[in-house]
Amino acid sequence: MKKFLSLALSVLLLHVYSFAGLATESPLERARKALLASEVKAGIAHLGTGKRSVVRVLLYDKTRYHGHITEINGEGFVVADAKTGATAPIAYAEVKGIKGNNLSTGAKIGIGVAITAAVIGIIIAIAASDDDDEDRSGDPRCVTFPCP
Repeated sequence: MKKFLSLALSVLLLHVYSFAGLATESPLERARKALLASEVKAGIAHLGTGKRSVVRVLLYDKTRYHGHITEINGEGFVVADAKTGATAPIAYAEVKGIKGNNLSTGAKIGIGVAITAAVIGIIIAIAASDDDDEDRSGDPRCVTFPCP
């Protein structure tokens, strides 16, 4: 009976210690979270504060926030809810994911180039249309403008 209890206790202790590693974070996981926190901090600093800095934040505890950044400090930032205006302080280490609704510099340049190309195309089309009308107006058979 003594041997059986001794064996059962040994198995139980091994079983408990095998799950102890699952309860704590591994060094790799801690390093990954620290890297993400530093990236979030840099991204938040780049966005700045104000109504134009709209973000969607997902925390490790599955809480979601959507609003604009009202304050930035060394430990975290404050998000004001888009609908209610209620503020929530968030630590950088709590953030699992974040997405800003702001346009990147490349997107802004692309939009500017597209608008410029469209304006130039419209000007060329108008200029070509005016050239055709001038050719018809010189026709002696044409009494009214625009000519048919």
